[in-house]
Amino acid sequence: MAWRAGIRTLSVTDHDTVASVAEVARLARDAGMAFVPGIEITAVHDGRDVHMLGYFIDPDNSPFGEFLERQRADRMRRLGEMVDKLTEMGKPINREQVLAKKEGGGSLGRPMVARALVRAGHAVDMRQAFDEFIGEGKPAFVPRAGPAPAEVVGIIARAGGVASLAHPGLLKRDDLIPAMAAAGLPALEAFHSDHDPETTMRYLALAERLGLAVSGGSDYHGEPVRRKSAFGKVGLPLEHFERLFARAGKQKGS
Repeated sequence: MAWRAGIRTLSVTDHDTVASVAEVARLARDAGMAFVPGIEITAVHDGRDVHMLGYFIDPDNSPFGEFLERQRADRMRRLGEMVDKLTEMGKPINREQVLAKKEGGGSLGRPMVARALVRAGHAVDMRQAFDEFIGEGKPAFVPRAGPAPAEVVGIIARAGGVASLAHPGLLKRDDLIPAMAAAGLPALEAFHSDHDPETTMRYLALAERLGLAVSGGSDYHGEPVRRKSAFGKVGLPLEHFERLFARAGKQKGS
């Protein structure tokens, strides 16, 4: 699908897991595409999720793997608390299905709760599940416990990767970016399927002013509709990829 969409350099950045990296690397190679090992790690600032992308990581780095295991354990804790809240609200869902541990280091997340709400008839679709029950500020939402963004930047660096703040236009906390840059953030995601052209230009200008590289991607999750039209359309222009690659090379000391 990626090849047909015109993608020639591919990265898959799953949340808090590198379980897909080896398989996707093989499939990309077989299709004639370059592959960049990646991840999306959830940091926490003031009780809010801050998504941090990592590119050019070493997925076999042992301390990195141990950190990700702790991240996944917190996901289990959080989802269990959401299930309890929904039960108290009179919206029970199947706990075993939601918390079934994924094989091979896969990660659990709120989409599992959303799907369970749809299956149980409490929501017509996943969007309603988030909007009414488990989205930020909604009755069954449970905040995450986790590392600060600056800590995640260091964790990614020690795994040989280069970190980028994900979709800042969705985060809506531009006030945090200068301090993150001063603390060592290497890059900012300017190109994203939910950034309009004006937003993209704003973050390109901010990255230039702060001396940051930029990253970009469709953030397509494989769903039938959401962001599918951006797959292969929203990515990282070559000149910016080369700068990101160079930043990663300097970080690795090569």
